[in-house]
Amino acid sequence: MSHFPAQSAPSTVQLPRTLQRPPYAEVPRQNVATVAPELADVPLEYVRRGLRVKANQMLAGIAALSPSHLPSSIPRSQLQNTRTLTIPLRPSQQSPSYPTHILALSKSSSQDGSANLIATHSLVLASQCASLPRLPHSASAQPNASGLTLPVLPLSVPSPAAFAPLHKYLYTHSAATFLSTLVPAIPQSFVSTLTSPQAVRGTLASGPALHTLSAHLLSQTPRQNSMGALTGVAQNIAAVWRNAVALGVHDPELWDCLDLAWEIVLGAMNLGAGAH
Repeated sequence: MSHFPAQSAPSTVQLPRTLQRPPYAEVPRQNVATVAPELADVPLEYVRRGLRVKANQMLAGIAALSPSHLPSSIPRSQLQNTRTLTIPLRPSQQSPSYPTHILALSKSSSQDGSANLIATHSLVLASQCASLPRLPHSASAQPNASGLTLPVLPLSVPSPAAFAPLHKYLYTHSAATFLSTLVPAIPQSFVSTLTSPQAVRGTLASGPALHTLSAHLLSQTPRQNSMGALTGVAQNIAAVWRNAVALGVHDPELWDCLDLAWEIVLGAMNLGAGAH
C-alpha cells in the first residue's frame, strides 16, 4: 500500500529545481576523540568502516529499548528536568550494542512545543556529521535491573519529523531502504537493483529510467489530489535534505539518493500537470 501525506499541499508551495549540496567539510577529529577517546588516532575512514560492520548490532541495541517506555516526544518545558531516561530492555536475538544517548530533537531554543526523542550511538553521528556540535562523552551504558539509563541530549535540527530516514541511513548506508522511505510506492523490482553507488548514478543519468519511475509514482498517487500528495512527498524529501545540510553529512551516495528521489517526484508532478 502506498503511504502519501494526507494533507493537501497549497498550490503556492515553491520547490527548487535541484537540491544544492553543501561545500565539503571533513568531520573535526576532536569530535570523534571526545565521544571515543580510544579512537583519537584512528583515521576517520577506518572508524566509519568499523561502524558499518557493527550496524546490525547497534540497530539491535536500539530495537531492544522497550517502546512503551521511550515516548516518541516530550514537552520541551520538561527537558531541563529530564537529564536521563531509564528504559526497560526487551530480549534481543543477537548481542546488541546499546545506544549511548537519547536525542531530543526540536527546531529552536524556545521552550514551546515538544521535542522528538530518538535513541542513538554518539559515535555514528560524531564520525559522519561535520557540522554537529561536539557531543559530550558517554561511556557505553550497561543495563541494570531497571533497564538502560541514557543521557538526554537536546539537539536543534530544521525538521525533527524528518530526522528518522537520515538517522537510519547513517547506520545502514542502504540506498534501497533510504529511497523506499523517501519515495512512496517505488517499485521493488527497481529497489532490488540498487546494490552499488553506480546503480543510483546510472539511473540519474538515464532519462527513460527516470520517466518510468516518475510515471509509476504518479500512477500510485490518489487521483483526486495527486498534486497535493506529490507536493507532500517533495516537501518531506526537502526536509530530509535540510537536515543533512544542517548536520554537515558528506556522503556521496546519500546525496545521489536525494537527487534521484527529487528527480522522480518532480517528474511525476510534471507528468501530472500535463495530464490536466
